[in-house]
Amino acid sequence: MVETYYTPILNLKAVVKATGVNGHTLRAWERRYGLPQPERTQGGHRRYSQHDVDVIRWLTARQDDGMSIKGAVDLWHALKADGQDPLQAVAASARAVAPSDSARVGQRQPKVARIPTSTRSPGDSAIDGLRRAWIAACLAFDKQQAQLVLAKASTLYPPETVCLDLLQKGVAEIGERWFKGEATVQQEHLASELAVRRVEALIAATPPPTRPGRVLAACPAGEEHFFGLLLLTYLLRQRGWDVLYLGANMPREHIEATIESTGPRLAILAAQQLHTAASLLRMGELIHRLDVPLGFGGRVFNCTPGLRARVPGHFLGPTLEGAPSAVERLMSAPAPPPSVEPLPESIKQALAHYREHKARIEAHAWEAMKPENGTYDCLLHISQTLAQNIVAALTLGDIRFLDPDMDWLRELCSESRPPDELLTGYLTAYHQATVAYLDERGAPIVNWLAEQVDVIV
Repeated sequence: MVETYYTPILNLKAVVKATGVNGHTLRAWERRYGLPQPERTQGGHRRYSQHDVDVIRWLTARQDDGMSIKGAVDLWHALKADGQDPLQAVAASARAVAPSDSARVGQRQPKVARIPTSTRSPGDSAIDGLRRAWIAACLAFDKQQAQLVLAKASTLYPPETVCLDLLQKGVAEIGERWFKGEATVQQEHLASELAVRRVEALIAATPPPTRPGRVLAACPAGEEHFFGLLLLTYLLRQRGWDVLYLGANMPREHIEATIESTGPRLAILAAQQLHTAASLLRMGELIHRLDVPLGFGGRVFNCTPGLRARVPGHFLGPTLEGAPSAVERLMSAPAPPPSVEPLPESIKQALAHYREHKARIEAHAWEAMKPENGTYDCLLHISQTLAQNIVAALTLGDIRFLDPDMDWLRELCSESRPPDELLTGYLTAYHQATVAYLDERGAPIVNWLAEQVDVIV
């Protein structure tokens, strides 16, 4: 049996028929990468074994996972050098596939069976180790090693597990390290670039939609952090939904024309920051008026749960794992959104009053601080972020929605961390400026700033 498996008895035509890869491509792979490695007859004709056929199927399966052929070959050699048989992981995957996963009517079946996406292993030490290795490679700016780790994970786990347990958690951990000053913005950008590239490749490889109705997915104006929404797009596409992904920073004024031309059954918006949650609210109100159901989510709605009640739509849950099920329920049986209470008149007045005097308040505080070269960038970041988030919190209905963002203000200022006394001094000056320029209509802002100064001092 073993001898037959490695015996070169198949001609090129038979291999093309068995694998779906044309002869020109097979010859190019052999010439450039040394895989497969057929033997030659005395007349110079290629002869392949069943093992060669399985190697070709393994390579095409890695391409289906989003890898380049060079990356797939590099992974093959890396696994061999590590003492592993690359085909063993695929064989194990094939044994794990349930009948329902391999018999979808009307869909092209993959050339190599895979683990069903529902087969997850929470707390699996192997995927945890691969995630740590991927993070280490990203922090070392070693793109090739990061891609090899990711490719190795793809041979052992289904794409959904790789996306959620390696990429999502890995990007989040590097982001947390940046927040703490333990990683640079360049390291975070590299990790995000690699993760986005892999998910985009997976999306491109998904089959045509099989379920009725279209989903529109976008980040509102100002929101540049789109990886979570991109990953949700893949999870929904994988389940057969037609998702029109619009990406980051979608202008509100363009959403109406987009909805009219595409006719979605559901719109999904995602925001990670307070000021983009305010943008999401404004866009969500327009979508609601267009009579399109809205689903929403993102980090800011997890950090500040009270924000959820301000949006005229359905919160999709705190995790990406649960979001596809929430979307399926909305697509199957649309429900009216929870009622949203109107903005209190006192908050409307505070917002309008603050906007009228914002420039004067900022100028007053800036003059009081007299920033030097070493503090200018930090103070500019603090000033812009504070003003932006005061407007956002009032737009969303409660100045205390700003509270969680104070931790970010304490930590973030360009790429250097401002000392506590710098932030304390600016908030004190800003509070004094609001006392000088705002009347009783600005009481929510004045009182909140007074509390912040007391907390920090």
